[in-house]
Amino acid sequence: MSYNLGQQTKKTARVRNLISACLIAVTFFTASVFAKDGRPGLQVIAEVKHDTSLSLRDMESSVASQATVAPRRVMPLLLPHPVTAEASVQADRALQKVDLPFVSASLGLNFEGLGQGQHGFVVNAAPPDTNGVVGTMQYVQWVNSSFAVFDKATGARLMGPTAGNAFWAGFGGGCQSNNDGDPVIQYDKMANRWVATQFSVSTTPFLQCVAVSTTNDATGSYNRYAFTLPNFNDYPKLGIWPDGYYFSFNMFNAAGTIFFGADACAANRTAMLAGNAATMICFQQSSNVASLLPSDTDGTIKPASGEPAFFMNFGTNSLNLWKFHVDFTTPANSTFTGPTTLAVASFTPLCNGGSNCVVQPGTTQKLDSLADRLMYRLAWRKFADGHESIVINHAISTGIRWYEIQNPNGSPTVFQQGTFHPTADTRWMGSIAMDQAGDIALGYSESSGNVRPSVFFTGREPSDPAGTLQSEAAIVNGTGSQTGGLSRWGDYSAMTVDPVDDCTFWYTQEYMTTTGSFNWNTRIATVKFPNCGSGSGGPAVTLSVTSLAFGKRVLGTTSTAKVVKLTNTGTGTLNISSITITGDFAISAKTCGTTVAAGASCTVSVTFKPTVIGIRNGTLTFNNDSATNPQKLALTGTGTQISLSPVSLNFATVAVGATSAAKSVTVTNVGTTAVTFTGFSIAGTNPGDYLVSGKTCGTSLAGGGSCTVSLRFKPTATGTRKAIVRVADNGGGSPQSASLTGVGQ
Repeated sequence: MSYNLGQQTKKTARVRNLISACLIAVTFFTASVFAKDGRPGLQVIAEVKHDTSLSLRDMESSVASQATVAPRRVMPLLLPHPVTAEASVQADRALQKVDLPFVSASLGLNFEGLGQGQHGFVVNAAPPDTNGVVGTMQYVQWVNSSFAVFDKATGARLMGPTAGNAFWAGFGGGCQSNNDGDPVIQYDKMANRWVATQFSVSTTPFLQCVAVSTTNDATGSYNRYAFTLPNFNDYPKLGIWPDGYYFSFNMFNAAGTIFFGADACAANRTAMLAGNAATMICFQQSSNVASLLPSDTDGTIKPASGEPAFFMNFGTNSLNLWKFHVDFTTPANSTFTGPTTLAVASFTPLCNGGSNCVVQPGTTQKLDSLADRLMYRLAWRKFADGHESIVINHAISTGIRWYEIQNPNGSPTVFQQGTFHPTADTRWMGSIAMDQAGDIALGYSESSGNVRPSVFFTGREPSDPAGTLQSEAAIVNGTGSQTGGLSRWGDYSAMTVDPVDDCTFWYTQEYMTTTGSFNWNTRIATVKFPNCGSGSGGPAVTLSVTSLAFGKRVLGTTSTAKVVKLTNTGTGTLNISSITITGDFAISAKTCGTTVAAGASCTVSVTFKPTVIGIRNGTLTFNNDSATNPQKLALTGTGTQISLSPVSLNFATVAVGATSAAKSVTVTNVGTTAVTFTGFSIAGTNPGDYLVSGKTCGTSLAGGGSCTVSLRFKPTATGTRKAIVRVADNGGGSPQSASLTGVGQ
């Protein structure tokens, strides 16, 4: 959360700043949140607004890049419950007492994320709230209060650092004007869409801002939403589930001085994927329930139809589990039931659940633990044999505690638990996940009087003794300590699993390269266990992509083919029973036959030929005898009845200030019905260097008709000057565009 504080202060001072930042309090909490009998009740929250943006890459020159002149900001640490006197450390029967071999997972990519002096980024907030997620083509990292897009194959930066509120540029209201942080970036593996969210709380009303991409390209366009929350919605967390985007919040009064309880919410995923109006259904809890985490799906096997989402927190030597069933058609049928209390090995939270107690070398400054809550994510996975597991972690006085919970929708059990503490160093701020083979990876911060704040990871294979992790390995060793009276650290990190191979873990976390304050760095790294994807004597399928996006296509015309590569990464022959396709898509060629030998590959080529205007969806399905059968790829494309020709104009070289001869773009309506035009405009990198000098297009164009748009180039500076001409209409896939290029001299 963003407030202009020159340095970290005591909680009372933070509260005064909260009050001054939130000039008008919106605190209609009790009336709308509780049922008549006093039990926490259901809320139905309609969106404030929704729209669909232009693509981020097209807006990049106009949206806010990272603001380097903003004052440094300390994000207030709001603890739901007051911290009592330091508790005595309880005996830990889950403490791992055996040393396993060096972690078998190998490091792959290991590169700098956003941080001081990296990628043109300037630190202006603490803590960074480091999080990120991997998609089919890209990795997106989001810190307070900027994001960047990286190529997942090379780690090369593709976009950013860009201010977090750029997702809502032109949207209006607090989502556009405020960049308050507490961000989460997620990847909806079931739809191959990005989901970005942060709160807007420095003005009222208090908002949760959500953006859902329209394709698997993080730099593309987004369906954007704002939801008003009835109180200050601190520490939002997001989980992806088939029937909803599930959120948790710690709800405070506007001043941050009174904790009302955790709020569990579900937003209408189906509506938001389609860009339609959406609602959020919430169950506000009483003040004795804090810091819930929503379940987040990993893997290719989805929860059963109608299976509720899960929420968890911890209590005294226990874990608590709730089930959230949402019904957007009849909200009154929604239920939030629980908790089921699961006894675990005794523990005392690190710092007794309070603030700073983590020591560093060369300074008396200590770091915050945020150990009063479970750490993001609550990673859920279903395996080929049908069993379901949830993995989770938190920091305790004797180490970093982790759990695997099985059968959460039946009779939940603590399948295994362990406390990892191989040395006296403090390990905290972890994130944990499982791959398709049941391997577990855990990343975390590590610090002590001898170890500067660093990033480490460990993990286990299914054959390891229950409750144990292999010996840790460094992702990056810190070379500085955080000083200047700044204790804020975290407040979370992110371990996510690659949706393409379902084996590669991606982890991002903060660390220090030089001693000081407001100079943190972050790291992004991949790790993979050796046996994931190899199977156990049988076939295993890996697809080169999990979705294909064909973009816009004129009705009745066929796109160029896109290729999917299937590889049998197992040890046995793969038997393919069928390969099917639906929608306005066709298999144009394939080398896949009825069998694929172990280690061999084959390909399927797919084309798109739209039959009607608008977004067209389909599915390519591989049916076979692998454990993950069937494998399904989402296919998307957009049909349009308006075509532009040519799709690019080159004006060559023109003197600065001079005007070129006109060049024309022909606009054709290939359909049988009239199309209405809503605008002709110039956008892109240098829109001021081009002008529409004439057009024969009126307000509409009959079916089969054509018209022209004439353009001229008038460079304002030397060098290559680029823009695009846009034709907005109701003919599907609007706007249509053609690129404009010229050189000023």
